[in-house]
Amino acid sequence: MKKRNFLFALFFIALTSFGQDISPEKNTVFKNGEWLRYKMSYSGWMRAGTAVLKLEEKELNGKKVLHATGTGWTSGMIKWFFKVDDTYESYFDKEIIRPYFFKRKIDEGGYKKNRNITFNYKTKKALVQDFIKKKNTSIPFSEVQDMLSSFYYLRNQKIDTLKIGEEISIDMFLDSQIYPFKLRFLGKETLKTKVGKVKTLKFRPLVQAGRIFKAQESVTIWITADKNKIPIKMKANLSVGSLRADLEAYKGLANSFEKVFN
Repeated sequence: MKKRNFLFALFFIALTSFGQDISPEKNTVFKNGEWLRYKMSYSGWMRAGTAVLKLEEKELNGKKVLHATGTGWTSGMIKWFFKVDDTYESYFDKEIIRPYFFKRKIDEGGYKKNRNITFNYKTKKALVQDFIKKKNTSIPFSEVQDMLSSFYYLRNQKIDTLKIGEEISIDMFLDSQIYPFKLRFLGKETLKTKVGKVKTLKFRPLVQAGRIFKAQESVTIWITADKNKIPIKMKANLSVGSLRADLEAYKGLANSFEKVFN
């Protein structure tokens, strides 16, 4: 990932970074109509932009699926010298939450990608269509998730038995490669946030150091410790400055949003 291509890609990748079992669970965590909005900040004070995640029920090839859309854009002073307009889309199975179709269309300071990925479970191959380079690639895969389906798939797994220091792994299909992704459970923490005081579970994805991040363990993410398992805060130390995302609005949740009132 090039340095100019980190801002919102980092956010959406970080959102996928929790879960435990890889066995299907009956979905009670999210539903059609869920909508989450995040404030993106650079170096703790400058608003960098906004990211939104929404979930809708749609039909794909005659089958009812869930359609997740993640959008991100810069605002304020950042927009004047680094304009971002990113859209990620995933169509995945409602029951076992596996991806059928993924779209990634981004424009970050002139760095552009426009790719579609179609997952064929009969042939166990993913068709990657690159509309900028105008080429198609067929890539073998086993059990993978795309950037957005990972977020919903892992939210639906049991995490209440995790012990501090335990690491979790998942394979993610991004662009034209399969990436093994690990994260470490750090424990529980109560946070004061814009949407209230909330009990959270704290995780640390293990990322590659050197090009963007200061160290391998530069990203931390907090999710709500209720039945929704919503990412509520993310912080990343970068080679220059830091990036932070905070939940600032939500609606359409499958379960009540639990807050601490003392």
